Amino acid sequence: MTYQPMTLAVLAGRLSLEPDVKVRWKHVWEFFEEFRWAPVEDQPGLLSEEPPSTGDAEWDVLLAAMAEHLAAGLDLAPPSWSRGRVLVTPWFPSSLRSKRMEALVSAPAAFRKHGVYLSARDLEAA
Repeated sequence: MTYQPMTLAVLAGRLSLEPDVKVRWKHVWEFFEEFRWAPVEDQPGLLSEEPPSTGDAEWDVLLAAMAEHLAAGLDLAPPSWSRGRVLVTPWFPSSLRSKRMEALVSAPAAFRKHGVYLSARDLEAA
């Protein structure tokens, strides 16, 4: 049996089944880790399939921002499904004032574009 890294579609399924926000973030960081370790030629395929709804607009948009951010790192256009997922009201996942300020200043462009404010350092720690 060959190991298959997690896709964003699989991640969405895991998020939809998990009510605990801390565990949801662990799934997100696990996806980032698996993406980093996947062979470069396989990475675009982990982003291409449109993820089903998680049942929460903020998390759905987070997946779109992740796809666009990671595609840009591969010098690829974002998946077409990600373009329409944008929050009207910005989402700051952290409730800490200092983390919110850091995210406002350092959120990567793809995340800002979608209305999700995570600091670049939070993404590097993933």
